[in-house]
Parts: sequence; structure tokens; C-alpha cells
Amino acid sequence: MTQIRSQRSPRHEYDAYIEREVQAYKDSVSYTHMIGIAQTASAALEGELQLGMRDLLLSVEVDRLIAKRLKLPTFETWRRRRARNATEPRRPEYWGLRADTPLAHAISPESLRAPVVVSGARVHGSSLYLAANGCAVTAVEPESDVVERVLAAAEEAGLRTRVTGVTGDLRSWSPDGQVAALICTPAAFSDLSEAERNDVITSWQVATTGGGIHLIETIVAGQVAISEEELRDRYRDWAVSFVQEPGPARTFVARKPAA
Repeated sequence: MTQIRSQRSPRHEYDAYIEREVQAYKDSVSYTHMIGIAQTASAALEGELQLGMRDLLLSVEVDRLIAKRLKLPTFETWRRRRARNATEPRRPEYWGLRADTPLAHAISPESLRAPVVVSGARVHGSSLYLAANGCAVTAVEPESDVVERVLAAAEEAGLRTRVTGVTGDLRSWSPDGQVAALICTPAAFSDLSEAERNDVITSWQVATTGGGIHLIETIVAGQVAISEEELRDRYRDWAVSFVQEPGPARTFVARKPAA
């Protein structure tokens, strides 16, 4: 049987927030201090207490005084803050990336339907940025401690259900199905012969959905791992572009033709 869970309204969440903050304050102060607040509340309600309503009204007034002392926000202020905080993680700067990061090219309708694979020096920020924007991300790294840090950060950010960690590299691991995007650095192709690089790239091209993207970050002219000329040749049937990074580096972006 499928269970249907009703979503709590913003007002309900706000009331629960106020209740938690007020209760935390009560738990942190002495009994004598609470008696003083109760006396202040009683004096404020003098002449308004009706028979049978005294305890209820006094409790409400005590909570109101505590909320005032804590300077808790009104519902409208809380709602605006929550909306702003919800959108912050979607900004690349939140994760230490440039505002004009080429990673934005990887966020598309395709990337919301199939997994995105990230491997390389920026695996931490890149994985969390993409996950915050709705992508299901697989972080692939040879070092297990790097993978663990990515997963811990995803847990802390409330993104754990969108991030999977794999200890390995693009040669030793392949996805179970298709992927919408592959984000890596030239290091993914280091120590490979030309034939081996061709095999790795070809296998990932096959695994990529129509309209999907391959993004190789920080390509520097003359580097050993893989050159711009080789990338153009390997992706001759894809839509290819190079995005300038600060300094001499560029990012390679290739989009697979739609099926």
C-alpha cells in the first residue's frame, strides 16, 4: 500500500520553529528566572484573565514574552529568509565555484532525468552544486577519504539522497545505465596511451544520453594528459566549444546530438 504524506504548510513549520526556540530557552534558564517571566506575564494580563482561561492565557503570554526577548522573526520575515536560504545552495559561489562556472552547462532537462558523473580536482564543490540544482550525482574518485568528505558534506547540506560516492576512476568504474553528463579533469586520462584514452572516451560517449554533455575542466595548452586537438578529434560528431577560464586554462564542453 502506498502511503501519502501530507506536506506541512509554511505556517505549521513556522509555529513549530517558534515552539522549539521558546522551549529551548525555557530549558536553558533557571526556575527562578521562569517565575519572574510568569509574574511579568500575569501583570500584563491583569484584568483580562477569565475564569477557566487563566492558565492557558498565562502560558501563551509567557511564550510571547520569551519570543520577544529572543527577537524571533515574524512569520513573513521567517518565510522570506527561508525562501532566500533555500535558493542560496543553487548558486555556484555558495560552493566556492566561480559565478560563471562552466558547470552551469551541465544543468539541463537531461541531467534531471539521468545521473551526472563527477570526477576530478573539484569533485567536492562540483558534486554539491549540481546536487543542489536537482541532479542525481555520482562522485567518482580514487581516494576513499575524498569520497567520504563529499558524502559527509552532502549529508550536512541535506543533499545526501542525491549524491552517490564511488572509490575508483573512469577506467575502472562504469555506470549501470546511461548518464546525462560527465564532468572531469584531464587527470582522468593521465597515464593512458592514445588507444586507451580513445577506449575510455568512447565508452563514456556510448553511456551518455542524447543531448547529454561532457565537460573537461582546466585544459592548459601543451599539457601531457590530453590536448584540445585530440578532444576535437574524439568529439567530432558532437557540438564542441571551449570556455575560457581565468589565466591560460580553458574548459572543454561537448554536447551529444539529440537522439
